[in-house]
Amino acid sequence: MKRTTVTLLILVILLSLNSCGGEDPVLKKASPESAGMSAARLDRIDNMLQEAVDNKWIAGAVGFIARDGKIVYDKAFGVSDPESGTPMNTGNIFRIASQTKAIVSIAAMTLFEEGKFLLDDPVSKYIPEFAGQAVLSAFNEKDTTYTTVPARRPVTIRHLLTHTSGIDYAGIGSPVMRAIYGKAGIAGGFGTNTDVIGEEVKDLGKLPLAHQPGEKWTYGLNVDVLGYLVEIWSGRPLDVFLREHLFDPLGMNDTWFYLPPDKHSRLVKVSSEDADHHVRPLNSPYLDYPLLTDGTLFSGGAGLSSTTRDYAIFLQMLLNNGEYNGKRILSRRTVELITSNHIGELNHGKNKFGLGFEIVTEAGQAELGMTKGSFLWGGYFSTSYWADPEERIVGLVFMQQVPMSHGELQSKFKALVYQALDD
Repeated sequence: MKRTTVTLLILVILLSLNSCGGEDPVLKKASPESAGMSAARLDRIDNMLQEAVDNKWIAGAVGFIARDGKIVYDKAFGVSDPESGTPMNTGNIFRIASQTKAIVSIAAMTLFEEGKFLLDDPVSKYIPEFAGQAVLSAFNEKDTTYTTVPARRPVTIRHLLTHTSGIDYAGIGSPVMRAIYGKAGIAGGFGTNTDVIGEEVKDLGKLPLAHQPGEKWTYGLNVDVLGYLVEIWSGRPLDVFLREHLFDPLGMNDTWFYLPPDKHSRLVKVSSEDADHHVRPLNSPYLDYPLLTDGTLFSGGAGLSSTTRDYAIFLQMLLNNGEYNGKRILSRRTVELITSNHIGELNHGKNKFGLGFEIVTEAGQAELGMTKGSFLWGGYFSTSYWADPEERIVGLVFMQQVPMSHGELQSKFKALVYQALDD
C-alpha cells in the first residue's frame, strides 16, 4: 500500500511539473482554467477588440494567448479586407515587418552556436565595406552634403543585434539620415522585390553612422545587415536558411518572404484611417508588401509575413529554452544570453534591449503587468507580441493598419491578459 501511495505521489509531481511547462510543451488548445486563467475574464478581450471594430478604429484583429503551451485564446474579429467584407480568420496571414528581426536574430545565434562568429567581432571582418567607418558630424540641408569624424570603434555584431551601431532607418529614421540614405538609394526594407540584400548592405557600409557605435540606441537597418551576414556565414540565401533551420523544423509553414500562390487568399489587406481616425481602405503598392510574386529581396529587418500561430510557435520555442516538439534550435544558455540586457546603462524607454528583443525591466513591469524579464517587439503594420518566461505566457495581437491612431489597443490587450490570471 505504501509503495502504491509513493508511486502515485511521484506521478502527481511529474504531471504537475509538465503542466508548468517544464517539459518542452507543444502548443495545443485547452481550457483557460487548465492553464490557470479565467475564461470569463478573457472575454473582456472580446469586448475590447469588438468595440474597436464597431467604432471603426480597425478593420479587424486576431488575438492569441498561450500559457504553459496551452492555447487558451485564439480569436478573430472584424474583416480581413474592408472592401470585400471578408471575415477575419485566425489562420489569416499578416505582414509582420519588424517582427522579422527577432527571427533573423535567432537565426544568427544558431550560427553563433556553430562558432561562425563572436558577438564582438567587427562587421568589417565579414563585410569589408564596413571598414574605416565615419560618424556624421554636420549636415547641410540645402545640398545634402555632410562632414564626418572617424568612428572611435568598429561596428560589431553585438551592435547590430542591439541597435546601438549608429545605423539609422531609411523611410522612418531621422530626417537627416533619411536624406543621406535616400540620396544613396538605400531602401527601408520593403516596397521592392527586385533588389538583392547584399548589394544594399555593402552600400550602407560606406555611409556615415548617425552616432558613435555603442553610445546610443537607434532603431535602424541593423538586422538587414545581420541577414546578409547570415548568408555569408551559412553560404545559403537567407530565405533558404530560415526555411531549413527554423521554419521547417518548427512547423512554421505559413511564414514566408514571398507567399506561395496557394496562400495568397489568406493575406490580410492593409488598411489606413481617415482624418477622423476611422479605418479606410489603403491602396499603396509600397505598403502592400509582399508583392504576390517571386522576389529577390530578403529583408532581414522587415520582409516576412506570418500567422499568429506560427509566430507563437517561434516564441514558445524560446520559452522552452530553445526546443520545440523535440527539435532543439538553441541551447538553454544561449536563450538566457539572448534575453539578457546587452545595452548596459542605455535605455529603450523604461526597458532594456537584448539580442533582438526589448527586455522588460522593473520599471517597465509597472506599466502593464508584463513580468520583468519578458521579451517583446512588434511590426510597422500594427502587429505586436511578447513572451513572459516567469508566467509562461505567449501573447500576440495582430492588426494590419498604417497609420494606427489607436495603438493603445495593443497595450490594453497585454493588460487584459494579465488580469485574466487566476492561479
